[in-house]
Amino acid sequence: MPRILLVEDDEIMRVTLFDRLKGMGFEVDQEANGRDALLKIESQEYHLIISDIKMPGLDGVRLLEEARKVAPNADIILMTAYGSVEDAVSCLKKGAADYILKPFDMDDLTIRVNRLLSVRKMKTRCTSLEENVRPARIIGRSPAMAELAELIDRVADSDSTILITGESGTGKELVAAALHYQSGRSGGPYVKVNCGAIQEHLIESELFGHEKGAFTGALARKIGRFEMADGGTLLLDEIGDLPLHLQVKLLRVLQEREIERVGSGRPIRIDVRILCATAKDLKEEVKAGRFREDLFYRLQVIPLFVPPLRERKEDIPDLVRYFLDEFQVMRGMGLDLSPGGLSCLMGYNFPGNIRELRNIIERASVLTRSSTIDLLELPRDLTLDTPGEDSDFGLAEAVGRTEQQYILKALRKTGGVKNEAAALLGISRKNLWEKMKTYQLEI
Repeated sequence: MPRILLVEDDEIMRVTLFDRLKGMGFEVDQEANGRDALLKIESQEYHLIISDIKMPGLDGVRLLEEARKVAPNADIILMTAYGSVEDAVSCLKKGAADYILKPFDMDDLTIRVNRLLSVRKMKTRCTSLEENVRPARIIGRSPAMAELAELIDRVADSDSTILITGESGTGKELVAAALHYQSGRSGGPYVKVNCGAIQEHLIESELFGHEKGAFTGALARKIGRFEMADGGTLLLDEIGDLPLHLQVKLLRVLQEREIERVGSGRPIRIDVRILCATAKDLKEEVKAGRFREDLFYRLQVIPLFVPPLRERKEDIPDLVRYFLDEFQVMRGMGLDLSPGGLSCLMGYNFPGNIRELRNIIERASVLTRSSTIDLLELPRDLTLDTPGEDSDFGLAEAVGRTEQQYILKALRKTGGVKNEAAALLGISRKNLWEKMKTYQLEI
């Protein structure tokens, strides 16, 4: 919902405007002077600021100049009873979105407000579209990700087959996309196929295509993914799920650089760079007889491993900021995560890796009642995560983690009321405050 800050020193005018804007369904804050308004702008996110020019202390023009520095995305409407064309032009040059002379018709202001908010919504949609068509970035400055990025740079221009491994949700598709867009094939097609998501009797046709009449239901010739990717890159995701009889055909494609459509004996030459990705341990699959050993070694010309998020927790703040930026564009409002919320995420092991982190941030961005997501708005599971058998936590760390969980449970139960939470825990409010500070559980 759009948030508006109304700044007007005339009480009757301020109350009248406040009631009208609230009646339109907006969230509205009000201030009687520019200095207090600036403090609000510095601490909260507003989509629109409506301010009088002539005010004691900090006038509307100065407020406009200061607001542009701390809230560059907010639109600002200036109101005045002593204006001229020159004044209006001056304010617009300084960054005002609109300028209105008093007395004005309330319907006129309503039209201006709705117009600015509609334009803002359109800009948000355009930004979202631009983000969606832009190749996704690999986020992370940890040593593990720096090493991975350096490897990607070194092998991107090679046409060698690359096997990308890592747990589910670590971002293997992003690595594949980076390999394509950093290569000399970036101007060609980038085609993806999930080998585990296609029914076994259809996957051969999906990969290699088929001729008309090749099987029941083949009413016309179909071009397969290999031909679609000619001149570019093909990602075979979840390659560990490829049926054994097709593994033989894939091995031939890799060796001969040609395919045959189903129902045709004519080979078709292809120029495709092949990337494969899997969350499975292919060595174990080979031992179990579910994956061909010769294909495994042919795929693993250049192996790339994407580390799980629990092994690169220093990347969590950057990932959180990236996802917050993504969802604030979709929501049309600024979003931040409280220090306590970030501390909670840093202490979680993320079995679902980056995909799980993204889902957590998306959920919190929908449910939050303000522009800052605090730790009580994060899923309860995060505070109940316990170290596994292989954890190297000492006794002090284990005790501290348990204490932290009980504090969070008490805060959740009392809705964040610290006096009541302290009483539940049997400690003083001062003691609770000190422990929250120690564990960075600010809310």
